[in-house]
Amino acid sequence: MSYLLNTPAQQSEMLDAIGVSSIDELFNTIPENFRLGRDLNLGDHVSEMELTAQIQQLARQNASSSSHVCLMGGGAYDHFIPAVVDEIASRGEYYTAYTPYQAEASQGSLQTFFEFQSLICALTGMDVANASLYEGGTSVSEAAFMAMRVTRRHKKVVVLESVHPEYRQTLQTYLQNLETELVVVPTPSGTVDLKQVAAVMDKETACLIVQQPNFFGSLEQAAELTRMAKEAGALSIVSVDPLSLGVLKRPGTYGADIVVAEGQGLGIPLQFGGPFLGILACDEKYVRRMPGRLIGKTTDSKGEDCYVLNLQAREQHIRRDKATSNICTNQGLMAIRATVYLSSMGPKGMQEAGKRSCQGAHYLVNQLKANGWKAPFAAPYFKECVLTPPASVSEVVTQAQEGGFLVGPVLDRFTDAFCEETQEQLQNSLLLAVTEKRTLEELDQLVGVLAS
Repeated sequence: MSYLLNTPAQQSEMLDAIGVSSIDELFNTIPENFRLGRDLNLGDHVSEMELTAQIQQLARQNASSSSHVCLMGGGAYDHFIPAVVDEIASRGEYYTAYTPYQAEASQGSLQTFFEFQSLICALTGMDVANASLYEGGTSVSEAAFMAMRVTRRHKKVVVLESVHPEYRQTLQTYLQNLETELVVVPTPSGTVDLKQVAAVMDKETACLIVQQPNFFGSLEQAAELTRMAKEAGALSIVSVDPLSLGVLKRPGTYGADIVVAEGQGLGIPLQFGGPFLGILACDEKYVRRMPGRLIGKTTDSKGEDCYVLNLQAREQHIRRDKATSNICTNQGLMAIRATVYLSSMGPKGMQEAGKRSCQGAHYLVNQLKANGWKAPFAAPYFKECVLTPPASVSEVVTQAQEGGFLVGPVLDRFTDAFCEETQEQLQNSLLLAVTEKRTLEELDQLVGVLAS
């Protein structure tokens, strides 16, 4: 492709301009074992038609939720998406809308984000929601920073081990150049022991971070943990699965200070790792410490309804040291999808989706237990569960895929994220998640495939 071509002389000129001796030096930050070390094996030049056929043949080797029945968990799920979501979100005025620099001229986008905020507040039971963040891990991290601003405590953040390990990894990255201590409370039983939490909470703790349902799918004692955080003068941060709120208590009803979530399940398809949607809502008294942007509703000079950016204390708009966040944009298109999804599902639809997911998961787990599988954790669960098969877990995953099912992830990949005692519980185990899309026939077929 000629538009990418540059001559050795041009390359040399560019390298001189940036003070680098070679192209390889540009990639020094990439570990050697991740570099290909040779040219791409593309073969001889081919026509566009031949290239298209070749790429399609390669693509058919992928196993995805469109080619297999998906029961994978671990933070991204195969939930139903009403057709109206794609229809509305793909309209040109939405699909191409980026962060408007004359925001008030984009009344349609602002109204949609206002509706998004309102729906998230209704879903979580909180007073205020922002107009979205990047994804669930970023939301957890931004909430922790927000808690430090509110409490003026910067020395300690407490997080349960049952919070998604990748969320904790993101948080660790955020904190790595600060003096803040990140305390991880072990959860070898699948949920936390309240006494262990009480032992680490003190007057220097900014927040307690809980996931409900947690990474293992189990239900924590979220209300009691929220009370413990308040008693220590810290903020309680609860990371939720939005789909669970159709059947579980909303965090606002048991006093959570900040609620965060990964919003992928709200009308966003699985697509090779992203994009996702970060959700953050809080009590009204903390609104001025909230990251991101907040859309408000007012009236114009003619008395007509209109929408404005009324809080955006970001580094784009004020001095860096005064900003509440370095989040410079929101997930606008994903927030639009979530808005259409929540509007079309309504409270009854969310409740129905939650019930079907929960009932399907319990049916599958019972069927697998009858076939020799074990569940290492005894706590109640919502739609997802840790399970140990009677055979090698890697062989089970292969067997399921050959039978037309996607299961996992295998929990070995997260081994380093857990204490030794928890690791022992997770040996030869995987996560299984059931959404409202799965039928009884599909679940029976999976049990049959794994039993064969």
